[in-house]
Amino acid sequence: MFVYADHAATAPLSKRALSAMLPFLEGGYGNASSVYAIARDARRALEAARKITAEALGAKPEEIYFTGGGTESDNWALRGVCEAKKDKGRHIVTTAIEHHAVLHTAEYLKKQGYDVTFLPVDKLGRVTPEQVEKALRTDTILVSVMAANNEIGVLEPIAEIGALCRAKGVLFHTDAVQAVGHVPLDLSAMEVDLLSLAGHKFGGPKGVGALYIRRGLRIPPLLYGGGHERGLRSGTENVAGLMGMAEALREAVENREEKNKRLTALRDKLIEGLSRIPYSFLTGDTENRLPGNVSFVFECVEGESMVLGLDLAGVCASSGSACSSGSLDPSHVLLAIGLPHEVAHGSLRLTLGEENTPEEVDYLIETVAGVVTRARSMSPLWDAATQTPTERFWGPGSLK
Repeated sequence: MFVYADHAATAPLSKRALSAMLPFLEGGYGNASSVYAIARDARRALEAARKITAEALGAKPEEIYFTGGGTESDNWALRGVCEAKKDKGRHIVTTAIEHHAVLHTAEYLKKQGYDVTFLPVDKLGRVTPEQVEKALRTDTILVSVMAANNEIGVLEPIAEIGALCRAKGVLFHTDAVQAVGHVPLDLSAMEVDLLSLAGHKFGGPKGVGALYIRRGLRIPPLLYGGGHERGLRSGTENVAGLMGMAEALREAVENREEKNKRLTALRDKLIEGLSRIPYSFLTGDTENRLPGNVSFVFECVEGESMVLGLDLAGVCASSGSACSSGSLDPSHVLLAIGLPHEVAHGSLRLTLGEENTPEEVDYLIETVAGVVTRARSMSPLWDAATQTPTERFWGPGSLK
């Protein structure tokens, strides 16, 4: 059986998205910045995609700026605000569990003379509005907190944090790449100044995204050139990709509550099954998490070995460990929630999508259990752990 369980990495392209793209991959190849007929068709399609995206987010079309993806949107938000507000202050607040698109940009800004506060999170990966408020200073110009974590799926209180920032006169950005299309987000009712999204996380194509910039807020361009996107993001627009992203987003928000109810049931079934594996711990909040996210650590097993073992069994999954990117360090998210290095190395992330079935979840439970058992049978660490059990990190009930 083949099971795709890595939707947090990228979602399959939806059929509706593909259908929306095809006319602009075939005959409608005009440059939206030109003036002849097929270019005007491309321009109308581009603005239709902008309107669809805005409506799905509760925003206005003029607040949506198309980009090349979530990483670009995050970079533009942070660097743009810092450049625009540098005369007011040079202090930024973010969290220790942000995506690297935010963390590495923050580190870059530190080298440019900005002061960055990285807020800690609790064992479930949560940050509180009270923490943000305590971190604010007179020279704070930006707070950036992700809406949903890409590894452990925890949802952060961005509505409350946004309201706090607005009351304090501080701009608020949220990396909503994992949240858009999956959880309700109504920007007309939230105090969010900037929001990043990426099309391929909810069934659109790769290489397209958007940055929401609240009307009235002006930040400098990240890219200079021909003055596209009202002069703020130059580069010939990927009309086909943006049409696909917009249609995928429209599809994702249709009947989202009903779809999430089914997906949450599959998620909880998978969590219950994997929890029966000895020395296995769910990471992230049990309730306040993305509907398809299942993230575990398994003691005395390497995450990479689990991913490779699952691949041989036809399962696509990922590990929170960064070893696949050439680093021996475990996930910064798992370390931030307090996991010891040796435990954090045994991380596994399974993220479900709309096409997954109960039968596939049964197969995942059976297959993960087998992969973990085989890996432990070859591990001297497992023998030592079972012979001399100690109090485990994850609290009551963790020693099984």
